Amino acid sequence: MMDNRGNMAVEVAIVLIITLMITGIVLNASELLTNKAITAIEKENTEMLISEVVDNLINNPGTPDNWEKYGKGTPGLAIINEEGEIIPNSVSYSKFIALKNNYKKLVNQKLFGSKIKTSIELIPHESSISSVKIGNDNEKGDIFSVNRLVKCDFYKKFVLKDFQYGGKCNHKHAQDSHSCNYFKIFKGNLKASNYYLLINPKEKNDLKYVVDTTRVVKERPWESVGSDEICINDKISFYDDTSAVVFIHFDKPNVKAVLVSVPKNFKMYNLNYDYFRTNDCDLILKAWF
Repeated sequence: MMDNRGNMAVEVAIVLIITLMITGIVLNASELLTNKAITAIEKENTEMLISEVVDNLINNPGTPDNWEKYGKGTPGLAIINEEGEIIPNSVSYSKFIALKNNYKKLVNQKLFGSKIKTSIELIPHESSISSVKIGNDNEKGDIFSVNRLVKCDFYKKFVLKDFQYGGKCNHKHAQDSHSCNYFKIFKGNLKASNYYLLINPKEKNDLKYVVDTTRVVKERPWESVGSDEICINDKISFYDDTSAVVFIHFDKPNVKAVLVSVPKNFKMYNLNYDYFRTNDCDLILKAWF
């Protein structure tokens, strides 16, 4: 039979084993809780970081203002209007494409220190315009995402005149029943650029127009629009001058149409009225480790 000392030894051993088991369970639970806390903090910090980066991108034009021309400096996407003012929550399409062309250096390295991978997508609300995605493609694991509603100018920089707003007319057309405007052009301009009237498809079938100059020899007849795009290069007469003042008239007021001057190599499939006005878009930045 085991004496009292033997019984005590067994009891002590059992207590030690139970204590070690409890300690192990507690330590394991503590480690799990610690890991969860660290993960939660990392997630919160990542969400805060990408949120701050997006807000900074869409609310400042970058440093210097023309960083997109040289691919250097600190990137920003905000539009600067004709008065030199920064438009908040906006995206300059030319800057967005410049960011695409040097994404690794300007975004991954400069903004995130190469710690995380990211992509940025611009999704227009207007269905006639394609979405554009830049950055990394291999999204995996936990994806962090930030969405902002922005204004994007796409190809608006090529617009010379917008016929939704009042202009001047050399035929004294009443602007409550017509849309008229004018621009000056030099012969040399036609060597580098094409001039188009771009019309909203909903208006093209019941609309007429005239293109003439201040030196009209014979009054031109009204022509049916019938198309989303009209090249007017061949409709401009210089006579014996090196320049001309060209007037364009529509037979309805506030027509959804624009006059644009685009480079000769401009992609024809982008000659769409919606591309040449400011559009509402979703800007989505995604990040992952």
